[in-house]
Amino acid sequence: MKLKKERNTTMHFFSMLLLLGIHMINAQQMTIAVSGNNWAPAIPAITEAGNNYSGTYESAANQILLSVSVPLLLGSGKVSVHYEANPTWNNSLILRTRRTGDGTTTCVLCTISGGTTYQNITLTSTELFRVQAVLSLASYSNIPIQLELAGVSVTIPAATYQGRVVFTIGAL
Repeated sequence: MKLKKERNTTMHFFSMLLLLGIHMINAQQMTIAVSGNNWAPAIPAITEAGNNYSGTYESAANQILLSVSVPLLLGSGKVSVHYEANPTWNNSLILRTRRTGDGTTTCVLCTISGGTTYQNITLTSTELFRVQAVLSLASYSNIPIQLELAGVSVTIPAATYQGRVVFTIGAL
């Protein structure tokens, strides 16, 4: 096999697909529902030798929509997030998420807090935000979630990398 070397042209293929983990959890009557679309960032091809990718890509601000409810008796719940490789992932890639809004609620004194700045999503579940019930059931719908992919580089082997983002809810 003979390799042909061209002077100012390099092509590196990199593809990314994130699958949403659609889960409904009922932990002591707390619930979470996840909706949205799979995200495949548009990562342009490298056509000039010596170039690199821009490195960071963002999804739509409402790529994922969460619906969460916390009963009055429990008072508050925390929404956590982690990812699962599906089937391959490169540890140089950094996946982040943030809450871009509060969604909608009919609860007057309920609160939603935290998660408005990007935080890394890891294999270990970490808290994204909290919901507090005061005098009634805290029920929020259409809480918008945005994803960010960082660390994209020509130094990462060319492949299609996939991950599943999983959201859970639990008591504080």
